[in-house]
Amino acid sequence: MAGFRALAREVRNPRNTIALRRTSLRKCLERFAPYGHRATWHHLCELAGLDPADRAPDPVRLVAALTELEEARAVWLAYEASFADRRKREKHEGIRQPSAVDDWHRNTWGGCDIVPCVSPTACPAPRLADVLRRVIAAMEAGPGACCPVCSQERLEWHSDLERYPMEGPVCADCGIVVPVPVLTPGALAAARRRAFEDRYAAV
Repeated sequence: MAGFRALAREVRNPRNTIALRRTSLRKCLERFAPYGHRATWHHLCELAGLDPADRAPDPVRLVAALTELEEARAVWLAYEASFADRRKREKHEGIRQPSAVDDWHRNTWGGCDIVPCVSPTACPAPRLADVLRRVIAAMEAGPGACCPVCSQERLEWHSDLERYPMEGPVCADCGIVVPVPVLTPGALAAARRRAFEDRYAAV
């Protein structure tokens, strides 16, 4: 099975048919898709000016989408390397118990569903790399009261998510499932309370 870099070369190869180049980009998302496969695809298409359903897209726009994905992957791989180094030092120092951030990171290892979006067509507006930098900064800064991507405090707890995590706080502004470790207990409680109030207000 081809890896991410081999697939990226296929996307850039002008000797390949445009259909193969498009398929190779879609396969890249099987190796790295921070918002989930469908949501990441829609995000890349929107920023590159591609029609998600176009089977013969402009090669220049296709490469622009790949470039954004590669930029984000570089940010994530650097974070994973620093994470691995930190855990190695902690284990050497006798710190064996993983933290909440460690548990979250274990489930996102490899770069899929790092910050999944509830809807594949509603994703944060900034570039993927910028979103990942904000999430990583929030992880390193400790729990806060707002979404690490858009800084909005309107979070609502969802218990019916389609994949990991199966439940969690969702930002009403940018649509991401906010990683639980970046939020304070008060922010999590407010998200659960808001979901409860909205549920009974609709009755």
